[in-house]
Amino acid sequence: MTVRVERTFELPVERERVWEFISDPEQRARAISVVSDFELDDADGRRATWHVELPIPLLNRTAAVRTEDVERRPPEYVKFVGRSKVMRVTGEHEIEATDGGSRVVNRFVVDGRLPGVERYFERNLDGELQNLEATLRESLGVEQ
Repeated sequence: MTVRVERTFELPVERERVWEFISDPEQRARAISVVSDFELDDADGRRATWHVELPIPLLNRTAAVRTEDVERRPPEYVKFVGRSKVMRVTGEHEIEATDGGSRVVNRFVVDGRLPGVERYFERNLDGELQNLEATLRESLGVEQ
């Protein structure tokens, strides 16, 4: 089973400021509640390893998810892919300029490789995108 979620929100800041956050693998990792730790794997900031703790019965350890930005079009689009033994995740962030600032369109697809992974993300992926929005707003100094 594949879980897909799309969430859009608007911010009263120019898209270049949003891009600074969204294009940074460290910022994205910090916003996800199940990422307990992470490492940047290269100097250009395109690869990182997320250490993910999922509260599912068959996973009694932290899973290393190797992420890589596979497409970047500053300041409007970044797509990353994360791979591990327990799941594959694809995330896309598209930043559109608006009259009052920016619109951010987020798309995530999670393919679980262990029982329970899809169910966890089916219940929690929208909440993780809410975490991303809240962290981004806090970083930019923008109220909810």
